[in-house]
This record gives sequence, structure tokens and C-alpha cells, in this order.
Amino acid sequence: MTENIRGTRSTAPAAASYEAVVVGGGAAGLSAALVLGRSRRHTLVVDAGEPRNAPAAHLQGYLTRDGMPPAEFLAAGRAEIARYGVELVRDLVVRAVADRAGEFDMTLAGGARVHARRLVIATGLRDELPDVPGVAERFGRDVLHCPYCHGWEVRDRPFGVLATSPAAVHQALVVSQWSKDVTLFAHTVAEDDLPDHDLRLLAAAGVDVVPGRVAGLVVEGDRLTGVRLADGTVHERAVVFVAPRPVVANDLMAQLGAELRETPFGTYPVTDERGLTTVPGVWAAGNALGFAEQVVNAAGGGYRAASALNGELLMSDLEAAVRV
Repeated sequence: MTENIRGTRSTAPAAASYEAVVVGGGAAGLSAALVLGRSRRHTLVVDAGEPRNAPAAHLQGYLTRDGMPPAEFLAAGRAEIARYGVELVRDLVVRAVADRAGEFDMTLAGGARVHARRLVIATGLRDELPDVPGVAERFGRDVLHCPYCHGWEVRDRPFGVLATSPAAVHQALVVSQWSKDVTLFAHTVAEDDLPDHDLRLLAAAGVDVVPGRVAGLVVEGDRLTGVRLADGTVHERAVVFVAPRPVVANDLMAQLGAELRETPFGTYPVTDERGLTTVPGVWAAGNALGFAEQVVNAAGGGYRAASALNGELLMSDLEAAVRV
């Protein structure tokens, strides 16, 4: 049995069949489902209910939705797809295989089986945070990762950047656009590992570099006030930027045999410009395609994948009718 978005048990029978199944109910998945529903496709969304941006109080940079709480955004999207007859169940796809006809059989964690002629995988990512005391607890509040998402809200405060790789130099340079008081804490990166040119860029941007491992964050009155080094010294900071390691939410792409590509920011499926993977009939959208897809990009990617899916399904059916 699966649980729908209202918290009641779904009466959908095992092995229910759909023209399209969207795996993932975030911005990309709901956008794809909206297009498919409006295209009169019998569509199911399977949503595990674990959006990547859940720790954030607001989403930013989405025209007409700037500042909207993520939960409110998702609730509005679910209401919209329901108007077009799209079903949504709260569950997790644990197994997906292609059948001989090039369609797909899935097993859900709740035990139900679902058949789909075509798939959109929009399962997104989860952020694996640096193992520093206080980081996980403050993430999405005053520990942040994206200045385009949160920079305006924390502008002109004292920033810290926690270096877990030399790529932190780029992050420190970028966030200096939102504050002129930026400190890069070298943490696990030795100063000798920072190229001279990077050090000159940091100096030009007015970014201070502090060597030494970070032992934890200082929080007073539910507010970040500083960064404590292993030697006990504390540097006053109001905001800390980190670079989480993006981890793919599940292994459905690998189960289906999609070709994958390794990047410095995770492993993602090889796709064409529409999001079609190397497995015919399987599209990817949102953070399933890459770590940097913001909400507005993810929604656009879901729209693009769904319109391509609908067109492919239409032509496939017409070609079959011609053969008959």
C-alpha cells in the first residue's frame, strides 16, 4: 500500500498501469506532471517527500515566487497537477526494470507494483555536509551553500567560507560580491595547496585566509556568532558558506542501465538537450541531471522533458497505428 499526499491510504491496485510515471515530486517532477496532465496523459507521481531545499525557509530567484516557502510552493504544485487528474503517492521507487516492450515495471517501498510506458526521473540529490560540529544543525539558516539562493538575505554580514577543497577559493570569491568582510578558513586545505594566482585573487577581493582546522561553530542565542579553530581561537562570523558533496538520491539510473558520467560534483546520466537518457523512454530532469539546477531551472527542465515525452509517445502510437 502507498500513502497519498493527504495522508490516507491509496486504493490504486498493485501493478497499476500508467502512460507516464514521474519519480520525484519536487519542482522538476511536478512541472513534468503538470505538462503531462494537461496533455491528457494518465500520469502518476511517486514522491518520497524529501525535497533537497527542505532546510531553507524560502526559495529565491524564481520570478513571481521569490521568497515563497518551499513547502508552500510544493503544495501549490500538487494542487495544480490534481486539477488535471494526475495521481500522486507518497512512496519510494526501490526497483525499476525495462520489459521486452521497452516499457517499465517498478516496485515501491510500500509493496505496490507500477507499470509505466515512459518515465521521468526527477529524484534530485541530497547534500552531504562537512563533518564539522554545528554545520548540519545550522544548514539552511546561517550555514549556506548558494549565494544566489541566500546571498541577498545575508548581505553585508561577516562571512566565513569553510574550505574542504581548493574549489572553495571560487566560492569565497563569488560570495565577496555580497559582503566585503569575507574570511576563507583553510580547514582541510593546506595553504601550500592554494596556487599563487588564487591567493592573489583572494587578496584582490579582500578575502582573508585563515590557516588551521575548524573545530566547530559558535552559536549563541540560536544565532551563529563565530568559527572556532582547533587551537581554540574564535573568529567572529555571522554566516558560513560550505560546499556540500552532492549525492544522487537513488540508483534508478544504474538499475535501468543508463550511461552515466563522472563529474567533480557527482555522477549523472548522459542526456540529450531534452533530458532523454541513453535508455529509450527514460528522461531525467532537475538535480537528477546535475547539482546546480535551481528551482526555476528544475521546473523548466521538467516542462521540457514532459513535452518531449508526450511528443515521442504520440508519434510512437501513430507509427504503430500505421503499421496495423
